[in-house]
Amino acid sequence: MAPTAQRTSPRVDVRKTYKLYIGGAFPRSESGRSYAVTDTRGRFLANAAQGSRKDARDAVTKARGAFAGWAGATAYNRGQVLYRVAEVMEGRRAQFVEEVRAAEGVTPARAEALLSQAVDRWVWYAGWTDKLAQVLGGLNPVAGPYFDISAPEPTGVVAVLAPQQSSLLGLVSVLAPVIATGNTAVVLTSTQRPIPAIALAEVLATSDLPGGVVNLITGSTAEVSPWLASHRDVNGIDLTGAAGVDGLAWGDLELAAAENLKRVLRPAGRGAEAVEPDWAARPDLVRMTTFLETKTVWHPKGR
Repeated sequence: MAPTAQRTSPRVDVRKTYKLYIGGAFPRSESGRSYAVTDTRGRFLANAAQGSRKDARDAVTKARGAFAGWAGATAYNRGQVLYRVAEVMEGRRAQFVEEVRAAEGVTPARAEALLSQAVDRWVWYAGWTDKLAQVLGGLNPVAGPYFDISAPEPTGVVAVLAPQQSSLLGLVSVLAPVIATGNTAVVLTSTQRPIPAIALAEVLATSDLPGGVVNLITGSTAEVSPWLASHRDVNGIDLTGAAGVDGLAWGDLELAAAENLKRVLRPAGRGAEAVEPDWAARPDLVRMTTFLETKTVWHPKGR
């Protein structure tokens, strides 16, 4: 008799649960909320966690706890860690290309190009970690028997409002310079295009980056950003991602940041007409120097 063919049941896909990235872990939002993420044609992609101000406070606490260790690491070591992140991104090329394509509604070739630019941008900032001190610091001439030496130091915890349109290249362009200089970051991802940021969180978690150095919160930028702008334990804020967010005036965030003298990086454009920068343009040092402070040491010397 011929063997009886076995019936196979159709395979059920393993669907991913998208969570926040705080302190090196992937918690759900304490609020229990989520929201639907769609592509540029309105088609459902996933449910993402909708972070709350409590999640933002938790992220700031983790970032503050990680700051001393990250700022105290050698610049060379920070560069190695960031380069490792670029290596892992490159290894996940197919995943990132698909997620950028779906998020931004671009062709596969365009998504490939955006990923290559994002990886190259990460490597570019990694290469600056051990060079900034020579470019921005040095021995100052003084009229007296002293050594006068200036050196850049990280500001502390920096809140970053990620770009709303550029889901990966823009995100890398605002995040990498913050942590390359020894700061720790709390990032509000693009509200409608958060999935590439969550994929980046998975890369960070599997690289050598210490937990708490980068914390990613998905959800409403308009809802959470005012709390980060006014948080007394946040030392700087990048307002780039405030451009184009309905119901959010970046000037109000800057005013809230002034309460404790935060360093502020304003969005591109003038006044209320803020726009996202051209992320394909060659970067400069501004995004690093904004969140650095100069420490000057005087030391007597013999004649």
